[in-house]
Amino acid sequence: MVISVPRLVIAAPSSGSGKTTVATGLMAAFASRGLAVSPHKVGPDYIDPGYHALATGRVGRNLDAYLCGTELIAPLFAHGARGCDLAVVEGVMGLYDGAAGEGELASTAQVAKLLRAPVVLVVDASSQSRSVAALVHGFASWDPEVRVAGVILNKVGSSRHEEMLREALDESGVPVLGCLRRAAQVDTPARHLGLVPVAERRSDAVDAVGAMAEQVRRGCDLDALYALARGAGELSGAAWDAAEVVASSPPPPLPVPTLGAAPPDPRHRSERPRPQTPDGLSVVAVAGGAAFTFSYAEHAELLTAAGAEVVTFDPLRDEQLPDGTGGLVIGGGFPEVYAPELSANEPLRKAVAELAFGGAPVAAECAGLLYLSRELDGQPMCGVLDVAARMSERLTLGYRDAVAVSDSALAVAGTRMRGHEFHRTVVEPGAGAAPAWGVRAPERRVEGFVQQGVHASYLHTHWASQPGVARRFVERCRTS
Repeated sequence: MVISVPRLVIAAPSSGSGKTTVATGLMAAFASRGLAVSPHKVGPDYIDPGYHALATGRVGRNLDAYLCGTELIAPLFAHGARGCDLAVVEGVMGLYDGAAGEGELASTAQVAKLLRAPVVLVVDASSQSRSVAALVHGFASWDPEVRVAGVILNKVGSSRHEEMLREALDESGVPVLGCLRRAAQVDTPARHLGLVPVAERRSDAVDAVGAMAEQVRRGCDLDALYALARGAGELSGAAWDAAEVVASSPPPPLPVPTLGAAPPDPRHRSERPRPQTPDGLSVVAVAGGAAFTFSYAEHAELLTAAGAEVVTFDPLRDEQLPDGTGGLVIGGGFPEVYAPELSANEPLRKAVAELAFGGAPVAAECAGLLYLSRELDGQPMCGVLDVAARMSERLTLGYRDAVAVSDSALAVAGTRMRGHEFHRTVVEPGAGAAPAWGVRAPERRVEGFVQQGVHASYLHTHWASQPGVARRFVERCRTS
């Protein structure tokens, strides 16, 4: 199979240069021309893809060479871009920044090379003139395999400023494909973990994306950018397919009682039937809404391929789990922002606790861990885990190599996965009698909780790297 979707990678010398504004604006501007635009984000970021989806009407997808491996970048890209006229890939951090201590691994530059895609460098020109040429020359010449094919100048102050920048870049050999003036209306609010997600400010987010698109239309040469995208090199290989990878993953071993797991709470114990739809599918409820916005699209696709009916519910609004729920997935997000509202929804908290104490499989990552705790910043939560969670001034951030310590609904002990942590909260204690993961860096430690069917941890993982996780989870829904 030959992959020939026109594509661009939008990169920058550093964070804060305007990648998200430019990438999202380009996506929206090209979509308004009637093109089917496939949006992608390098790295583990969950928030930017929400803005990308708003701009294109398609699911925003991540390309993370650390979490998924370099061999999956092109297949995952092809899966997302299937049937599209153009793909726009927003980079992460600076062009050559990747996983700490791992060279180019997971950098925008590496992904651009794996996709054989031209790079457009977004430069914050607010405090420079002729020096911009030296900066662009350095980035363009650092790695000959990375094709820096154009520059978009951001935060340009005046016509005279633009003239000086263009004159300087004439000597660099890298063409200027856009020039954006300072514009407050495209700013998006941020807080302790970055931009505020689309789900929390949808009306304002729509306006912001529209402003980004208008600024890009006025300041960028869209025809030249599309021509550049059409010059991307062809890729060979098959697109990633959830059904194929699930079918080829090893069959899940029979459930094994977890050593050290907390016994069922008799107050919640019930003889739970094995719920299924009339078609024989297991219902997996996935938390969504404003408090739980972090998820990778491939997770739901893998669960579906493994035989689940995936149903989304909102813990802020819904007082009961979806009918027939046999398993529960609670991903990341911002429960700390909505702790009073989540706590006030007592009927749902009780329903989650009953499901978990009845032995159903529950996969909880980061925000999900907080929601399952006894309390969050003093507010009662579901009480599935006997831990207290609270906000912290310390940011925990970084990629992690992990190994499953305990048999669980997700993996057998010894399963290796890579993950990512990103939070300003702590739970006490940080691990249960049966921990979820052993983590190698930044220090050796165990973390998380395996308790009956519950697997709860701070670690965000990408199941495309281990599709057997979804197969095992759905099988556990049938047998627990």
